Amino acid sequence: MLTRILHVSDLHVGAEASAAAPEWALAPLVDRFEPELVIASGDLAHRGKPGQHEQAAQLLLELGPPLLVVPGNHDIPYTFPGRFTRTYTEFERHWETTEPVYRSERILAVGLNSVRPWRNQSGRVHQSQLLRASQVLRTAEGAQLRIAVLHHHLLGAPWRSRKKPVARRNHVLASLVDAGAELIVAGHIHQSAVAERREFEIATGGERGVTVSIAPGLGQPRPHRRGEARGLHVYEFDDTHLRIHTYTWRDGGWALTAERAFARGRDPLSLRRPAAS
Repeated sequence: MLTRILHVSDLHVGAEASAAAPEWALAPLVDRFEPELVIASGDLAHRGKPGQHEQAAQLLLELGPPLLVVPGNHDIPYTFPGRFTRTYTEFERHWETTEPVYRSERILAVGLNSVRPWRNQSGRVHQSQLLRASQVLRTAEGAQLRIAVLHHHLLGAPWRSRKKPVARRNHVLASLVDAGAELIVAGHIHQSAVAERREFEIATGGERGVTVSIAPGLGQPRPHRRGEARGLHVYEFDDTHLRIHTYTWRDGGWALTAERAFARGRDPLSLRRPAAS
């Protein structure tokens, strides 16, 4: 049974330079792929203003499928004292919680709020949040795809960026892997980056596949910065494989830019042993 998820990040609704961003073009992709779930991994608004949150929420809700939405560092008030006194007020007004859970026969997804008002760019996840996410992920049944969602990235940007990954990245990643996460998704760096555990970890035969996926930004608040193509990810999976399709906005339409396939479970995509001499 094939299931799809649409992953968008960093819409930056309200940014002056994002006026021409293709938010309106999401609906055709939803019609085309019929995703069970739409994940939005933060920075829905550009400056955390009520009107920007309103517009972003309307855009996402009108798509139709269920949503799992976590905040980004731009989704809290930009100025004082609201940054500390009303940190998540506008976000929670539309989405109720900063750490949602989505559960169905095919998907178990848990959100983590990595935003801290005293950290303008970098993020942090507390141990209590990791314990809660672990408890949720360990309730997975059957072939549910187990997903963890946060805003701040766990992979270095493939192109130039000064943004640091989430604090204690190794600990956060190890905790989610140990809890059974198969797909860990984020945004923040406006660049697509994908890596699978077994691409860098020496295999001993018992490792499950774990893929970390950073979506490109949908908005483009800094159009003159090189390396910020507007785009999104479509995840497609069945009981044995996970495929990631990267789409970027080019010439007034969506261009399929990259396709990656990963094995779910403990077996690699394929195994070719050396021929006997």
